[in-house]
Amino acid sequence: MTDSSATVRPDRRAELAAGLAQVRSRIDDACAQAGRDRAEVTMIAVTKTYPASDVVALAGLGVTDMGENRDQEAAGKAAEVAAAGVRPRWHFIGQLQRNKARSVVRYADVVHSVDSVRLARALATATVERQAPLDALVQVSIDGDAARGGALPGSADPGAGLEPVAEAVAEAPGLRLVGLMAVAPLGWEPERAFARLAEVADAFRVVHPGATALSAGMSGDFDIAIRYGATHVRVGSALLGMRPTLR
Repeated sequence: MTDSSATVRPDRRAELAAGLAQVRSRIDDACAQAGRDRAEVTMIAVTKTYPASDVVALAGLGVTDMGENRDQEAAGKAAEVAAAGVRPRWHFIGQLQRNKARSVVRYADVVHSVDSVRLARALATATVERQAPLDALVQVSIDGDAARGGALPGSADPGAGLEPVAEAVAEAPGLRLVGLMAVAPLGWEPERAFARLAEVADAFRVVHPGATALSAGMSGDFDIAIRYGATHVRVGSALLGMRPTLR
């Protein structure tokens, strides 16, 4: 890796190790306070805008799950990381356009943001050449604002209601429905947002008992999300430091 941009600088590795220790401690504390088993919570390192070298360094520190939200950045980064001999579990966590589905399924192991029947079908079509099913989470709109992404709980909308979207995922041969994802709405306190999400998740699991994953919480609020049942927390700046400016 001597000539690769995936080469890890010792000083950067030390910075990441320190950030990782702090985040792991916060997760440990949150699980203890919630009376939960620490093994129930997976930390996803959100590496969007950070270089491939950070992914390589984090993998060397024992981080197995990485998250990206823009295909135009993630596709190249995943290839670069693979060329460096590192193969993390990639989570696509951003809003996804249907015309990017074929690209995303080439490197992603999990897609967190399935929010329409049309997207579920596009992903299913794109998985034809995959050897393993693509794990999929249905993104939930907590506040009902469809413009921000997310299927609508309690809605009978055949294209964007939570249950129609979940059924489209569950019935697709190349997809595996594993749970729900949500982002706290703008202007909502985390307590309110994650309490509402927990209610939606409880009802969802009655219909889909195998879909137990709950992706919720980011750097500033994942402690609260864990209290309300999050199984996957998406951590960027608290782990990797100040985020580089998007290009």
